[in-house]
Amino acid sequence: MKTSNLGYPRVGAHRELKKACEKYWSGKISLEELLVTGKSIRKENWKLQHEKGIDLIPSNDFSFYDQVLDTTLMVGAIPERYKNAQASNENLLDLYFAMARGLQKDGVDVIAMEMTKWFDTNYHYIVPEFTKDQEFALLSSKVIDEFNEAKALGIHTKPVLLGPVTYLLLGKEKEEGFKRLDLLSKLLPVYFTILERLTEAGATWVQFDEPILSTDLTHEEQEAIIHAYHRISEKFPNLKAYLASYFGDYGNNLDTVLSLPVCALHLDLKRGPNQLEQVLKSDKRRENISLSLGVVDGRNIWKNDFAASLQYIQQAKQQLGEDRIFISPSCSLLHVPYDLDLEQNEKVLSKEIKDWMAFAKQKLEELQSLKTLAHIPDHGSHPLFKENLASIKKRENSTLIHKTKVKQRLEQLDEKDYHRQSPFEKRKVLQESHLKLPLFPTTTIGSFPQTSEVRQNRSLFKKGVINEEQYVAYLKSETEKAIALQEEIGLDVPVHGEFERNDMVEYFGEQLEGFTFTQNGWVQSYGSRCVKPPVIYGDVSRPNPMTVFWTSFAQSLTNKPVKGMLTGPVTILQWSFVRDDQPRSATCEQIALAILDEVLDLEKEGINIIQVDEPAIREGLPLRKKDWNHYLDWAIGAFRLSTSGVKDSTQIHTHMCYSEFNDIIQSIADMDADVITIECSRSQMELLDAFYQFDYPNDIGPGVYDIHSPRVPSSKEILGLLQKAEKVLPASKLWVNPDCGLKTRGWEETKEALKIMVSAAQQMRDTIKQPVH
Repeated sequence: MKTSNLGYPRVGAHRELKKACEKYWSGKISLEELLVTGKSIRKENWKLQHEKGIDLIPSNDFSFYDQVLDTTLMVGAIPERYKNAQASNENLLDLYFAMARGLQKDGVDVIAMEMTKWFDTNYHYIVPEFTKDQEFALLSSKVIDEFNEAKALGIHTKPVLLGPVTYLLLGKEKEEGFKRLDLLSKLLPVYFTILERLTEAGATWVQFDEPILSTDLTHEEQEAIIHAYHRISEKFPNLKAYLASYFGDYGNNLDTVLSLPVCALHLDLKRGPNQLEQVLKSDKRRENISLSLGVVDGRNIWKNDFAASLQYIQQAKQQLGEDRIFISPSCSLLHVPYDLDLEQNEKVLSKEIKDWMAFAKQKLEELQSLKTLAHIPDHGSHPLFKENLASIKKRENSTLIHKTKVKQRLEQLDEKDYHRQSPFEKRKVLQESHLKLPLFPTTTIGSFPQTSEVRQNRSLFKKGVINEEQYVAYLKSETEKAIALQEEIGLDVPVHGEFERNDMVEYFGEQLEGFTFTQNGWVQSYGSRCVKPPVIYGDVSRPNPMTVFWTSFAQSLTNKPVKGMLTGPVTILQWSFVRDDQPRSATCEQIALAILDEVLDLEKEGINIIQVDEPAIREGLPLRKKDWNHYLDWAIGAFRLSTSGVKDSTQIHTHMCYSEFNDIIQSIADMDADVITIECSRSQMELLDAFYQFDYPNDIGPGVYDIHSPRVPSSKEILGLLQKAEKVLPASKLWVNPDCGLKTRGWEETKEALKIMVSAAQQMRDTIKQPVH
């Protein structure tokens, strides 16, 4: 019996990669210094896994930005617009970053590639772009280089490749007349070249990640999987292929998967607990196949229940024997923080709750402990087992978790609590009369630049170097500047800027009962963007107002309607590590009631526009359509519960980013937000097609420029996007805004971009020549 890891966090235990990348992008360090940082992180990760006794250690799980973009560079699928960027760059890494972030330098001006959510996680990947005459060729040898790098350290790794079918299906056709799966015959030879070089370098096991197998595949897509892995097996009969899918079970793809000529098959037993029995009973299972049992949760931070995991291991052991079992995490550990040992401040994370948790390093230790216990017939008396069982029982019986008042409030809800007083058409008339906004009203999504000075003052306050009075005075000054700037630029609906907030979820979690936090629990969201998710350990309630002070202060500075900014219940749930002892729907409704309390308090203070962000509703969709309705019922219900208590004249906004809407457009309409703002610029307004075809009834703000790229859009670009939008939606329904919050941008680019955006909106008004409401 062996242990196997599928992937490890790559930003560094102290976010070393984030800091190095951002310094490199701003010209503060050299390429060599950035590469040294990457090499150091890889070395530390490999050595730690080796020390923890992991038998199959992954390589090529490291990335400077995104593993899908790594694959795009590897196979040479460079979009045409980057050809000039490629010619003007001295190295592939600059080209790589240009594709991820866009480039505006030395006469080159190209937009970034589209970004979207990685399955149902909060990780984002860069979407591959394919054309009808797409060619592939090995461009980056990163996977081979990193295998050799580990080998030089005396560590024999299992290289990880994103599987060819998942890679193609995650991409987009950028023109008509072909299907991206048609490109498989062109793509496979590049994989053959890579595998040839890996086997020459001494690789024995190669992990092929095909998480697309956890989704509903067509017969054609299943045939593509069969074709790809039979071709790989024919070309490399001695290669040990380790096929990994995760985030769910194989479902209707199981027979396809069991027919494949692979040496090991990974099962995510956290998201698909019943599939082990299905695989063991199947007469289609290949006789000598090994199983990778994903019993340690790679998506959450709770300590593994050894008793439950050992049941799976013993079940497999009875049929397969020990030598055909790998004990593994359910998926890559990319989605959990580095090391619980770094959490030393009991005022932040109590000793009691910390005992219930495990981060990436501890999950490696759990794998080794399970391997040890699986070899012991009477493991119930072993200290490792007894210690684990005691911890699990303490959590089950803790008085910290259950709150009677919260549960009673949920039980008292009825249908009217989930609906606005009047339909949108009636509300819109009242809101237009009350707010008196022009056509193409302009606003932002909420946050303004969180400069180093803002972050430094927050840090000084937390450390006690400055007192609360000094910190509040500083934040008031920043808010005053932000309101003055928005007045000067001419934004119709200003925001307060969110300078007091560290993160759109963490900020609220810090003020809600049932949440706890970490000091170093960082996980990667995309590129250099890291988040520190709150931990929901118990019943949720709001003891005090959370945003009223700062929103009211901003409103006192202007006659324009300031927009209140809240994070929605589904997003708070999705972007937290959630308790696993009750249904997620129950936790979400508890959060919804807490947000409702805040919405009503804002309304009482005269805030007439309130945005409840829900960027995570789409990402929470189950991967299989048969499970969608149940999820959407409670997720949309939670949003409506959080917003339906307001008056008709109060305008509710929501925001969604980097999502495909076509397949859930009815549910988005069911949210019944007065205004929805969405990401649209990277897709060149393609996402609006879903709203047009559905005849979406409420107002929409399609993002007109990409805030995830440092480039400043031209007036022509924004005007062009607005004109595209106005061709498919009535001008009376359109708002004008950036794609997302401006927290990660600098002030100069922000000012310039917003001025251009407001000017474009005014040009649209002049073109339409309709009276202002």
